[in-house]
Amino acid sequence: MRASHVKRAFKYRLYPTNAQAAELSRTFGCVRKVYNLALAARTEAWARQVRVNYNQTSAMLTAWKKTGELAYLNEVSSVPLQQALRHLQVAFTNFFGKRAKYPRFKSRKKSRRSAEYTASAFRFRDGNLTLAKMAEPLDIVWSRPLPQGAAPSSVSVSQDAAGRWYVSLLCEDPSVQPLPATDAAVGIDAGLDHLLTLSTGEKISNPRHERRDRARLAKAQRRLARKAKGDGANRAKARLKVAKVYARIADRRRDHLHKLTTRLVRENQTIVIEDLAVRNMVKNGSLARAISDAAWSQLRGMLEYKAQWYGREVIAVDRWFPSSRLCSACGRLQQKMPLQVRIWTCDCGTAHDRDVNAAKNILAVGLTASVCGAGVRPQRKTPGGQSATKQKPLQREP
Repeated sequence: MRASHVKRAFKYRLYPTNAQAAELSRTFGCVRKVYNLALAARTEAWARQVRVNYNQTSAMLTAWKKTGELAYLNEVSSVPLQQALRHLQVAFTNFFGKRAKYPRFKSRKKSRRSAEYTASAFRFRDGNLTLAKMAEPLDIVWSRPLPQGAAPSSVSVSQDAAGRWYVSLLCEDPSVQPLPATDAAVGIDAGLDHLLTLSTGEKISNPRHERRDRARLAKAQRRLARKAKGDGANRAKARLKVAKVYARIADRRRDHLHKLTTRLVRENQTIVIEDLAVRNMVKNGSLARAISDAAWSQLRGMLEYKAQWYGREVIAVDRWFPSSRLCSACGRLQQKMPLQVRIWTCDCGTAHDRDVNAAKNILAVGLTASVCGAGVRPQRKTPGGQSATKQKPLQREP
């Protein structure tokens, strides 16, 4: 059996020279311009009920470069511009497949500043990466080694709102292999007092990263609010300070979630979670900040792709399953269970911790769905959905 290698993106800090930063900034602007022009052309054609594909937008790009108004597009590498058109094609494919909303125009101030280079637009030799239109290699902090003999298939350069530069190299990683199979399975109940409660009884505390930096963030935001919108450099400095606080919060949150999800995937063959509607939950004004800080969607995404890498299984239980109100010992369903009730006793005499009981019920229904197939809904029917969906492990080639 030959394992198909997993492609992974290895991200590193980048410190470009002034000339390189200027070239990359020009490239970001041209990428945004081409994307918006192509989106406008496709939107206009869509209004006439005419579909425009990638090949047609590529021909448009060639024509745009020949005009006096857009001649500056020739000053940057053509590869990131073509990649922008490919990204737009993917966005429309997802839209037509009803997996995403209609593509939106990129904003100079709000959209992510990035450019993607394929193999024809960069040179990677002896640990040095040189992009097209640049004479010198990039100054990259190699915080971790690439896989042995790795040959990047694409390179993405980006700059975040805090002004930090990053380079991401997409490589095949032969070290990602299925972990030894185990009988361990765990149910997970997400919460705010505790980030996760496991069916084993373990409770994982919620670090509340945003709350730890709330005073610092509020101070930076107050200073920004006092700057007039036309106050160029001073407002830009104040905005950058706010962005750095947000970046610090996001970095700590991401690091914690990576460590937590890696541990759960390594220790368990089957992981059962709730299919939470986070987008709807954050509409609750009193809990929106805490829910956003918990980052349940990000946690689920990490669990799913890591489970796929390492041959594990993730099962999502229907969000309407009454996990908190159902006795995990006798199966009796309680009519009401107010949120403030954390410990309760069933009529059968079993005392329950609300969150641990919910995690046990989530595990039970998830395992049932795994054996019998999705659609197991023992207590309540939910229109338009199944009670559990399974994340299949990565398929291996023979």
